[in-house]
Amino acid sequence: MRKVWIHRSNSFKEADNFDEKYYSNMTGIKRLEIVQFLREAYFKIKGQAGYEGRKRLRRSFKII
Repeated sequence: MRKVWIHRSNSFKEADNFDEKYYSNMTGIKRLEIVQFLREAYFKIKGQAGYEGRKRLRRSFKII
């Protein structure tokens, strides 16, 4: 069973500061894993076909 913990804040600013410290202490790889997990969960919830094939972030650029 996974442990779940909660941080209780008294204001939005305090919550933002907590989030910033929490994610800045993670490695870049761990943050990307979280983003990928959330993307896959989104595609499952939306029921979009082919979500399993979307294993990478999109790379896009705009020429101005």
